[in-house]
Order: sequence, then structure tokens, then C-alpha cells
Amino acid sequence: MDIKFCLLRTSLALVTMEAGGLPLELWRMILAYLHLPDLGRCSLVCRAWYELILSLDSTRWRQLCLGCTECRHPNWPNQPDVEPESWREAFKQHYLASKTWTKNALDLESSVCFSLFRRRKERRTLSVGPGHEFDSLGSALAMASLYDRIVLFPGVYEEQGEIILKVPVEIVGQGKLGEVALLASIDQHCSTTRLCNLVFMPAWFSPIMYKTTSGHVQFDNCNFENGHIQVHGPGTCQVKFCTFKNTHIFLHNVPLCVLENCEFVGSENNSVTVEGHPSADKNWAYKYLLGLIKSLPTFLPTEDSDFLMSLDLESRDQAWSPKTCDIVIEGSQSPTSPASSSPKPGSRTGSQEAEVGSDGERVAQTPDSSDGGLSPSGEDEDEDQLMYRLSYQVQGPRPVLGGSFLGPPLPGASIQLPSCLVLNSLQQELQKDKEAMALANSVQGCLIRKCLFRDGKGGVFVCSHGRAKMEGNIFRNLTYAVRCIHNSKIIMLRNDIYRCRASGIFLRLEGGGLIAGNNIYHNAEAGVDIRKKSNPLILCNQIHHGLRSGIVVLGNGKGIIRNNQIFSNKEAGIYILYHGNPVVSGNHIFKGRAAGIAVNENGKGLITENVIRENQWGGVDIRRGGIPVLRSNLICFGYSDGVVVGDEGKGLIEGNTIYANKGCGVWMMSSSLPHVTSNHVSYNGLYGVAVFSQKDGSSELPRGHRAQENFSEDGDAILWETELEKEDDPLRRPITIALVESNSINHNGASGLYVQSSEALHVITNVIHANGDRGITVAQSSQPTRVANNSISCNRQSGVKVEAQCKVELRGNGIYDNRGHGIITKGDSTIVIENDIIGNRGSGLQLLSRSDTKVIKNRIHSFRAYGIAVRGRAKALVQENIIFQGKTNKTIFQQISNNRECVMQNNKFLVFKKKSDTWRLVNPPARPHLETSLRRPSAAHNGQKVTAMATRITARVEGGYHSNRSVFCTIL
Repeated sequence: MDIKFCLLRTSLALVTMEAGGLPLELWRMILAYLHLPDLGRCSLVCRAWYELILSLDSTRWRQLCLGCTECRHPNWPNQPDVEPESWREAFKQHYLASKTWTKNALDLESSVCFSLFRRRKERRTLSVGPGHEFDSLGSALAMASLYDRIVLFPGVYEEQGEIILKVPVEIVGQGKLGEVALLASIDQHCSTTRLCNLVFMPAWFSPIMYKTTSGHVQFDNCNFENGHIQVHGPGTCQVKFCTFKNTHIFLHNVPLCVLENCEFVGSENNSVTVEGHPSADKNWAYKYLLGLIKSLPTFLPTEDSDFLMSLDLESRDQAWSPKTCDIVIEGSQSPTSPASSSPKPGSRTGSQEAEVGSDGERVAQTPDSSDGGLSPSGEDEDEDQLMYRLSYQVQGPRPVLGGSFLGPPLPGASIQLPSCLVLNSLQQELQKDKEAMALANSVQGCLIRKCLFRDGKGGVFVCSHGRAKMEGNIFRNLTYAVRCIHNSKIIMLRNDIYRCRASGIFLRLEGGGLIAGNNIYHNAEAGVDIRKKSNPLILCNQIHHGLRSGIVVLGNGKGIIRNNQIFSNKEAGIYILYHGNPVVSGNHIFKGRAAGIAVNENGKGLITENVIRENQWGGVDIRRGGIPVLRSNLICFGYSDGVVVGDEGKGLIEGNTIYANKGCGVWMMSSSLPHVTSNHVSYNGLYGVAVFSQKDGSSELPRGHRAQENFSEDGDAILWETELEKEDDPLRRPITIALVESNSINHNGASGLYVQSSEALHVITNVIHANGDRGITVAQSSQPTRVANNSISCNRQSGVKVEAQCKVELRGNGIYDNRGHGIITKGDSTIVIENDIIGNRGSGLQLLSRSDTKVIKNRIHSFRAYGIAVRGRAKALVQENIIFQGKTNKTIFQQISNNRECVMQNNKFLVFKKKSDTWRLVNPPARPHLETSLRRPSAAHNGQKVTAMATRITARVEGGYHSNRSVFCTIL
């Protein structure tokens, strides 16, 4: 009282804040001795006093908060070392929450009017314990009135029969937590009750420690051990700062329940079970709990603060935070620049034009000018020879991601991502998706907030149309964290889930909801497991370092998987199988130890606008009946292939940028009948597109192409086959032949397209440009391979090579400016019809021994060699071709004189005679002709078109040497 009197006497001095008054530091020291009611009164004196009371946050308010026996540290149990933003605000929140149970006190008055005149009845305090008024809790309850306070002094209280609460009371343990133990089974029949600072244990006759069916119960700072708590709707409960050791909370049809700052340890089953749809019949406490929840600090991000879940320094990928839009290329050498494909300095001398490789194939040794434009200049030619250079621009479809991926990858460089592939923050995603925002803000059933679940079997089990919302919790060292089944819905925001012995989050039997902003890692099974028609929205999570896959969708599971970071998992980042059919968009999937996305066992899915990079296996792996739509993704920097379509894999691969993978851009089996269209495949270490076949006996796959293991926890594949969904998907049009169409395949380390297959294949309207080996290599093709309307240009060796015993039709192609021959064939059934074979450094067309070729209606021009060269005993029909002369000292046609199996009919040979000669390709114009292509319309929504090549040839000769003036031929 002396201190209070002193404060009142000097209040005027503080209000005026005169220079001679007491320093603020001294005032804070004096006010540190006040209790809570006195602080409240002082804050009402004036604004100066109010601000002074607020300034005591880290001193007096902290002491009051930590010294209160009814609460614990505001960030317990997850972050007890982290101070709250405001101790005063944390203490205020707890104080207001502790009074919720008394909000219905006025409802018990007979009349609101009479209550104004009735004298308020004082609450009694009943003491229980040795030497006190009552010896047992039961005897005190028998004498209690409305809202009385029953204080249990230190000791162990064991009740021999069930306790029934008939009137609202408050039961509080005296002293420190743990000094008062209550062994009882309590059944609440009254409207409200509060229990605080007690240790609950089950009675000898029942495992149920507490049960209520209609009223409201509030637990503060209690421990529960080895028993059950049951709350049935329309009953409600509010639990804060409690510890549950091997204790199960069962909530049945509860309209609203709040579990906040609690710890669940060592459960032998589920720690919390939420069963049944929230009851439409609500008790008096529902509206007060709803108001309390709305006043709590939100876990939803704001525009000013959106954070990533913390990761260890070694595991965090700084270049892939949600605000990052760059890719940093690691390593010392580009995977697309093998030493074998680079010409050695000084390897070319004098007038050397090309080296003759095996089978007579020419391999150019000139500097790289393969990016189009003018054909290579004649700087290495003999001055006494004339040649006709071709001026044309080789153009193809622009990559879907703009210009960022046109050039070669440089170690340590940063590649800018287009805006469509930059990760959005959770706030941005919720603003775009109003339905998701409404779901994130909704509260139904059970709210579990800032709790710790550890070292047990299960965390939260939601079933039978149950509803639960989980915010800011930690689930660790459990068998599973959250299980949602039977049409239930969960909302999970900003939780940490790690070191589970099975899956982190498990949804099945039409479970759903929102899973957003969580950090899910180091789990033994999938981070998120979606089965049996479950359909959640998985948004802006980090799912990483799993011992198996990041996300698994199977058994007709669905879901929207959007804008997540999925990385460093041991198996596929996303695994789709057994008719799983999710929508996967806008995710960054990287640094996995297997495939980025795997689609097996009849899996489906729409996979669009993802960044898939630096995975050990294929960026996307499709096998065994998988039939996804793979559209507009960036698949880059993989340690194996970009896209793998294995045995019986299907699907539409459209509009993707497949860039700088160390293996092939696309590796596929023709028997799988994939449809590869409108992709930009560039700077991959091996082939741009490789087509293989496994039909003829060899079951071995090349290294790095083995399938992943099956994933079926609940049994064999036959269990899932019984749940097929019979539906027609308009995105997947059936095809009967493997189809590679309208792709840009350029700057890959080996051939642009490599075919070793025993099934039919169509290669139509592609741009195959500047690859490190041939444009197209057909090594095996027992069934016809049709190559039509393609632009094949500027490749390091021949434009097209056909090996022995292959059946190939080449029709309507433009084969330009390759450094070897235009076409070289050994095939026993090769048809070359209506192609433009122009400006290649070797022969335009070279027919090797034992080949059988029909060459009909082509226009052929060799840059430095023969138009057509026939080597050995080649069988050929050369008919109705137009063949232009290249060098002045080269003949147009070369063959062995006694080869009678080479038939020449009605060919036109154009030899340069004088300066004014002009050659024109006008009927038809230069190939390829896309408008007359026989292919069906592409399903691409952003269909990429191959730009027509220049169409005019002019020839002009300057004397016997090359002057500084241009000497060129332009194709018209």
C-alpha cells in the first residue's frame, strides 16, 4: 500500500514530465513491483502512464507471464527459447482465454432486468486436502455452488467412483504443476467447467479420465497420463499448455474445439481423433470460442511477411526460395560439350575440307558456324576454285520459355526464369485462388495450434466426415503425422512434419482439404500420400529429404499439387501410379536421387509449368501404362535424361523446354506410342531424342534407365485395378504409331534424333539443328520410319544417316548446311522423295554398298562435293531429280562404272556456265512445307510453328578468286 500511495502522490509530476521529475528508468523500477490489477489501474491514469506501462513489456509483463501458475512460456512447447513479440499481448491472450468458461454466467440469471438490481453473489473458494475443509474432491463437489472455486492442495487424490459434475465449478491445483495428482473418472453434465494445474491419471475402473457430451470444458496447464478424454457434440473444449503422455483425445461430432500450445508424447495409438461431421447443434460456448479464434495471431502470410520454413544450412537451396527467379548452374564443364565433339586446334590445314570417317561419312573439321545465317565461308578453299555459297536463315519454333535457354549453359552463370515459372509466395497463391483463401480462413471441428506431437504412433486422425485445422504444429518421430479418411477434410498451415516412420500426411477414401506452407522432410515413406479418390490442394510446401518419394498419388487419388518445393528425396519427387490423376503445376522439383516425376502403372496426371532440374534419373519418367499430359515444363540440368518414356509408357509430351541434361533430352520406346510434340530440346549431353525398342528380346535397358520400384503399401497392384475410373480424357487423343512432331531439337551433344527400333515411327515437321553428331541417325528400323517435312540443318556430321537393314522414308524435308553428307544410307529399303538437300559439305546424297534406295523428285546441291555419290554395289533408282553443281571442279554425279543396279532416269543436271545464271526453287518453294503436311493438327494450346526458310537461290561468280564482295546463292 505504501508504494501505491507514493505513486498517487507523484502521478502529477509524471503527467507533466517536468525536467526535474524522476527518470523513466526509475519509474519502471518502481512499477515493476505492482501486481496485475494495479498495473491496469495505472494505465488508466493518462496517456503518459499508459505508454509507461506498455514499456514494461520485457520486464514486469514478462515476470507476470512466466510467474503465472496457470500458463507456461507463450511459445511452449515448440519454441521455448524464442520470446514472443509482446509479453503483455501474450499474457492478455491467455488471461482472456482463461475466462471463456464463465461467459455464460448471465445466462443462468432468471431475468436480465432483475439482475441489474440483484446483489451479485460472491464466488466461494473450497479447500481440499489434509487439514483443510474437505478431504476429497467428491465431498467438495457435493457442497459446491455455481462457479465456485475448488482448490486442491498438494497430494494424490484417488476417487473410487465416477465423479459427475452437475454445477459449473473451477478445479485448481495449488502449488507447482505435478504436486497435485487426481486419479478419477469425471463425467460432466453441467454447462461449463474449468480445470487447471492438475495431473490427471485414470481411475482403476475406467481408462476414461474426462468425458462431456454437451457442455464446455476448459483445461489449462494440466498433465494427462495413460488415459482417454472424450468430448461429444454439441460439447466443446478448450485446452492450453497441457501435456498428454500416452493419452488419447477423442472428439466426436464436436462443432468446435481448440487445442493450443500442448504436447503429445508417446501415444500408443492416435493422439487426437476427430470423428464425424461437426454437429449443427451448438452449445453456448461456440460463439465465444469462434471469437477467441478470430482474435488469435494468424498463421496466414501477409504481403509484408512471408517466410520459408527453416532448413539446415546444408540442405537449404538458396537459389530456390519463393522470391528467387534465377537458376545457378553448378559444375565446371557443360554436359553438352564433350571433348570428343570439339574440334582440336590446328586439326585443319591447307585446303582440307573434311575428313572421311567410317563408311565414307564426312566429318567436318571447320569452325562452328552452325547457328544459321550464311553458310561457312570459303576461307579455307583453294583460290583457283569457285563454289556457290548459300544464303538462308535456318529458323525453328521459339522456345516456350523465351530467350533464356537459347544459349549454352555456362558454369556459374545465372539463368533468368520467366515469370510463369517463378515460385509464388503463399500469400500470392491465396490471393489468386479465392476458394483456397476461404478454406484457409475457415474453422470447423477441431483447431490444433502450436502443439508438439512426438515419439508415438499417430498424431491426428480425422475420419467419417470429420473436420480439423492444424496450424504451426510440430510432428516428429511418429509412425505418421496426420491421417485423413472417409470424406474428411483437413486444413494444414505452417506445420513441421519430420522423421515419421511411414508417410507424413496420409489421405484416402475421398479425404481432402488444404495442405499449405508446411515443411515436410526426413520421412521414411512419402511426405504426402494420396489414395482412393482423395482430392486435396497441396500448396506452397517444402517436401524434401524423404527416404522415399515426396508425394505419392495412387489408387484413383487426385489432388492439385501447386507451387511446392520438392527436393532431395530418395525416390521420385512426385510418384503417380495405379490410376492416380493429379494436376501438378508450378512446382520446383530438384536434386532428387531418382526421377523428378515418375508416372507408372497406369498413372495419369496433368503436369504443367513445373521446373524439374538436377535429378539423378530422368526429369520425368513414364513407364508401364503411365499416360500423363506433360506440358510447358522446364526440365533441365538433370544427371540423366530429361524425359524417359519406358516400356508401355504413353502420354502427350508437349511444349516443354528440355535443356542441358547430361543424358538424352527425350529417351523413349517406340512400342510405348508416346506423342512428343512442340518441345524445345537443346544442349543435352547425348541425343536430343532417342527412340529404342525392347520388343525383340532384349530386356536390358541402357544404363540409367531402370524402372523404379513399385509403391503399394496396402497390397498388390490387383487391389487398385478394381477401382478404375471409366472416363474419357479430351487431353489424350489415341495414337497408333509413336509420333515425334513439331519439335525444335538443337545443339545436343550427339545426334538430334537417334532411332534403334523395330516398331513404326513418324518424325514430322521438326527442326533438327546444330547437333554435335548427325541430325538423324536410324541405326535399326525393321518397320518403316517415316521422316517427313523436317528441317535438318547445320549438324556437325551428316544430316541423315540410315544404317543397314533399315526401312526409312524421307519425304518433304529440307536438309541444309550439314558438315557431312546431306543423306548417307546403307538401308535395304530407303525412299528419298521430294526433299531439298542443299549446301551440305559432303555429298548431297551418298549411297553405300548393299543399300537399296529410291531417289525421286529431289533437289540436290552439294556445297563442296558430289550431288549424288554411289559407293560400291549399291542398288538405286535415281529418277526425276534436279541436281545443282557445287564446286567447279566437282562432277554432279559419281558412281562405279560397272554398277548396273543403279538406274538413272529423267534427272536434270544444272551446271554453272556464266554469271547471269539464276537458279530458282519455285515449283514447289523451298522445303519443308508445313502447310501441306500430312500430320493431323497438334493438340498444343500454344502450337509452335516452324518458320519457313528463305526461298531464293541466286548465283554470282567473281573471277577466279574470292574478293571482299559477297559471292552467294540465295534460295528463292
